[in-house]
Amino acid sequence: MLGCAILLAPAAEAARPVPAAAPAQAQGQMQAPRLVVVMVVDGLPAEQLQRYRDQFGPGGLRRLLEQGASFTNAHQAHGITVTAIGHSAVLSGAYPYRHGIIGNNWLDHDGKQVYCTEDARYHYIGAETGAHDGTSPALLRVDTLGDQLRYASGNRSKVVTVSGKDRGAILLAGKTGTAYMFMDDSGDFASSTYYMQQHPAWVERFHAAKPQDRYYAKSWKPLLPDSAYADDAPDPAPSLKSPNRFPFTFYSESGAPSADYYARLKASPAVDELTLDFAEAAVDGERLGSNPSGATDLLGVSLSGHDYVNHAYGPESRMSHDHLQQLDRRIARFFDFLDRRVGMDKVLVVLTADHGFANTAEFSQARHIDARRIDAKALATRLDDALGQRFKVGKLVKNVYAPEVYLDYAAIERNRLGRAEVEDAAARILMAQPGIADVFTRTQLEQGLGGATRLRLLMQRAWNRDLSGDLLLVPAAYSSFGGGDSGATHGTPYNYDTNVPLLMMGGRWIRPGVVPQYTEVADIAPTLAQILRVRPPAAAEGRVLTEALR
Repeated sequence: MLGCAILLAPAAEAARPVPAAAPAQAQGQMQAPRLVVVMVVDGLPAEQLQRYRDQFGPGGLRRLLEQGASFTNAHQAHGITVTAIGHSAVLSGAYPYRHGIIGNNWLDHDGKQVYCTEDARYHYIGAETGAHDGTSPALLRVDTLGDQLRYASGNRSKVVTVSGKDRGAILLAGKTGTAYMFMDDSGDFASSTYYMQQHPAWVERFHAAKPQDRYYAKSWKPLLPDSAYADDAPDPAPSLKSPNRFPFTFYSESGAPSADYYARLKASPAVDELTLDFAEAAVDGERLGSNPSGATDLLGVSLSGHDYVNHAYGPESRMSHDHLQQLDRRIARFFDFLDRRVGMDKVLVVLTADHGFANTAEFSQARHIDARRIDAKALATRLDDALGQRFKVGKLVKNVYAPEVYLDYAAIERNRLGRAEVEDAAARILMAQPGIADVFTRTQLEQGLGGATRLRLLMQRAWNRDLSGDLLLVPAAYSSFGGGDSGATHGTPYNYDTNVPLLMMGGRWIRPGVVPQYTEVADIAPTLAQILRVRPPAAAEGRVLTEALR
């Protein structure tokens, strides 16, 4: 409760050894789960799970770690590690070069911004819909495990997802599931007309109770004693410019719950508590796990708060540390709920993350690491000026949307320049800029990067021939694109961004224990397909995690 504290690629497979299958009873003799729960903690680095594990309570993350399989070397195995791409991987088992989600946003060939789940043909139910709000999975080019589950059951299986972000819900739901997302203006969870024309009665009852208003004028305070946070980065000194200190009080300028108040809930444990409240309402309202047909249901829960907190304060902060502890206690209550409603012996749980996080640049600099905040706009200007001097023509850079650079190929042709020559010159210019570690050109990527380095493999997977830019930039380790002088981000192919938790729990199907072998989030969908005895998604490239199966 709030008051004192909220309790709220190509060639990719070549280097991946496949462990020998563990002895297991025949799949045909094992009853399928009644409910599969797939949880994605947005922006949770694997190292935070391990660093704080001794402080977790008994029923949440600790339960997963002790009673499930813990894959300690699991990765989001693509080079641009952002929310939309990571969520797309979880239940498709595919990489961006196949599934078509190349970022949260990108530019089309005319320079127009595209949002990963936008679709102007649909709108939110009972809520205002902006031009780039997420309303459908139209841009996801592949199917998902949920789609295969519904196909195999004759649509009797239910697939329901919920998230604090529209992309978190929509990309887990696939083509045939039903997604609900947090509305910033009202604090409600709404679906879109892609899925239905009006909400079912259970959703209307949830809205009528207004659970999002219970935090008003209450505060987020640390859950644990001060000594528990002794190894965290110190809070900033008190000032109007640095309000990043406990306690955080939820309020609005109007003096009553309104849009600015609901927005404040997102960078706190409150948004995740509300998400799990809604997930519980969905279990009851849709009878998930108690499907009268006996079919397996799938519940996807994307918990967005940790990403917002890490962006605002950095993963080294006391706020990030406490947020994970608060989330752990709320997950424990969620598991207790599932045990009462369905029975945890009938539930298979998977928990992972869409990406990790770098430390704030200033935190890294204090530890003598050359971390930079790279101004992409200034970088583009320098590149265009240098190309103009080199080729004696103007404006060869069409657009920049980091880490992508879009060249003006029409101008290149008009000036009778060679495409590859301009690309190579641009790459050399960019490589000389502070904070840039590598640059790959369209010509290189179309031919296939090859080579044995992990970085080249991950960047090749991240690039889509039809959608991506003409130069793909890789910042130096611990550097990132963006301005300002506070907060943290993610998006690179480095371990701090790719290494995420992967936990699977379900005593009938999953062998408990630590699994140290290299694993990918793309392995989740094929593994669940094996357990559920359904066809894997068409574009899945992951493997079945046989070492964790009973």
